[in-house]
Amino acid sequence: MLRAAGVGVGDEVVVPAFGNVEIAEAVTLAGALPVFADIDPVTYCLDPSSVEASITSHTAAVVVVHRFGRRADIGRLHALGRRHELLVLERGESEAPYDEIAQRRERAAYLDSKLKGVRTPDGGDGHTYQQYVVRVSGNGRPDRDAFARALRARGVECRVPVKTPVHRLPEFRRCVTLPETEQAADETLALPVEATLTKREMQRIVSACNALGGLLQPAF
Repeated sequence: MLRAAGVGVGDEVVVPAFGNVEIAEAVTLAGALPVFADIDPVTYCLDPSSVEASITSHTAAVVVVHRFGRRADIGRLHALGRRHELLVLERGESEAPYDEIAQRRERAAYLDSKLKGVRTPDGGDGHTYQQYVVRVSGNGRPDRDAFARALRARGVECRVPVKTPVHRLPEFRRCVTLPETEQAADETLALPVEATLTKREMQRIVSACNALGGLLQPAF
């Protein structure tokens, strides 16, 4: 799509650093330079204000990625594109079948009401919960990772959605300040929310998380 739009050598393309290394790879394959903007801490999608601050005379496009079942503020981003005459491309994630979304939302609502010691996701704006991502607010990465290991030891499958932001990978290393991206990479953890989960399994997730959550002290 970038090549078809004429994006190439000498152009810059604004992309998120939170996940999706293949987006930055696609930009370089087109001959352009990926420029990393920060995310909104609620949606985990590109923050329009950070995108605007990243725009230069060489910027040709913005690639927006919808994340975890939340949509980016696409209205503001398209308005930004029109104002600066930029191409705005959207990339979605693999979505659960439509008939499963209601069940995922039901399980997410249960977790929202029961979990303690972690920050639950904001369910606004039509969240479809492709992933149920909480924040483990401790003193940095060791706390979140220790929390994840302890959950797995209790039989709860969980995963770190973004282990290393793209701008920290060797092939894309940039000297850029992205505080929300860095903090999200340190704190986020995806808990099970599949439609196939039984009530007993949901209770086990809550019990395991709540037993651990109170042990973590927020950073000051």
